[in-house]
Amino acid sequence: MRPLQVLAVDDEPPALEELTYLLRGDRRVGRVLAAGGSEEALRLLEDGSTDAVFLDIRMPGLDGLELMRVLGRFAHPPAVVFVTAYEDFAVSAFALNACDYLLKPVGPQRLAEAVRRVAALIEGGGAAPGSAPATGTPLAPGPPVPGGLPAQGRSATDPPVPPVRSGERIPVDVGGVTRFVSRDEVSYVEAQGDYVRLHTRGGAPLLRIPLSVLEERWGPHGFLRIHRRFLVSLGHVEELRSDAGHWTVRVAGGELPVSRRHSRELRDLLTRWAPSPGPGGRP
Repeated sequence: MRPLQVLAVDDEPPALEELTYLLRGDRRVGRVLAAGGSEEALRLLEDGSTDAVFLDIRMPGLDGLELMRVLGRFAHPPAVVFVTAYEDFAVSAFALNACDYLLKPVGPQRLAEAVRRVAALIEGGGAAPGSAPATGTPLAPGPPVPGGLPAQGRSATDPPVPPVRSGERIPVDVGGVTRFVSRDEVSYVEAQGDYVRLHTRGGAPLLRIPLSVLEERWGPHGFLRIHRRFLVSLGHVEELRSDAGHWTVRVAGGELPVSRRHSRELRDLLTRWAPSPGPGGRP
């Protein structure tokens, strides 16, 4: 594959300088252009030769999400990787077919992974950025992942899912630093678009994996789906409460809703569940 032609866009000069420096250090990247805002970026993109845009979100004028929607109307839109200090826009970014979403400060290894995804997307002819993903088409079963579970809802460019094992440690990127979170530390998991948020005593990092995949992987280890948005660790449930037919659980000091179809299974499991010393939390 030929070297990638990329554009870095950020209204903060130090951040833009750092990003262009890191991009130029990647052997898969050829030309690197830089823009201090959306208007300048659009001028540089006019010739249609840019393969990917590494884009900040909070900028004067058109912000990053708005610029991505404009790019989606190009005849040959570039791939888009967001590079931002704000994690709140990840769901909106991936709804527009962003290739990746990086949190500042970005380390060389994390940026290299984003470049790899861009290269894979371009080589495979991925969906155009700036447009909503197609709906109504059933997903074909994904390739098998370690542990024997199907990778439903995952794309070919997503990082591989590690195998299930007792005391599993999950790598998560937090501001360019890779942390390892033990499954046993997670009190509950919350779905947020293509991501899940792992709630622990030490924080709530985001992980790019569908909640349904995590439900299958962690079900044998004492986790139960209680709602379309929540997966809880039975060992962390402090209280189960019913109020006029509406069920809630108390986990990590807060209350989570329990859907009616999950309430009976949750009640039954909580009355007889106890963690086992080996793999598999349920009896």
